[in-house]
Amino acid sequence: MNTPLAIRPYRHGDIEAVIDVWLRANALAHPFLSKDFVAEVHQAMRNVYLPNAETYVLESDGNVAGFIALIGNEIGGLFLDPALHGQGHGRALVDHAVSLKGPLSVEVFRDNEIGRPFYERYGFVFVADELHAPSGHVSRKMAMPGA
Repeated sequence: MNTPLAIRPYRHGDIEAVIDVWLRANALAHPFLSKDFVAEVHQAMRNVYLPNAETYVLESDGNVAGFIALIGNEIGGLFLDPALHGQGHGRALVDHAVSLKGPLSVEVFRDNEIGRPFYERYGFVFVADELHAPSGHVSRKMAMPGA
């Protein structure tokens, strides 16, 4: 029997599980990023991003299966256990964020063949492309109508 997944606020004790999900999903979505850049972001997840974002986790059987991190009405990160991709859980996390914040915006790497199409299917529209200097890759700004 499949246990339903629940969305709840992030707790400090979730940090290792959240970072584990991020590491696995990031490797799948961003194979083009350098190891050095990923290592820098890995440290920033602990010390900067998670402490300063409003984060919600997707939980199954008491285990973190994904998360969405918000900075105001911007999605700072949305990552799921790769085994759960394509099952509506990313949409559920964004729906939850929209219910709290209203229309959202996001920046996603243009070369992210998982995240960018997800946001397009959800209804986010192109705003602008710009060079993300720390990574050397193009970042695509997208927003929901009304954001």
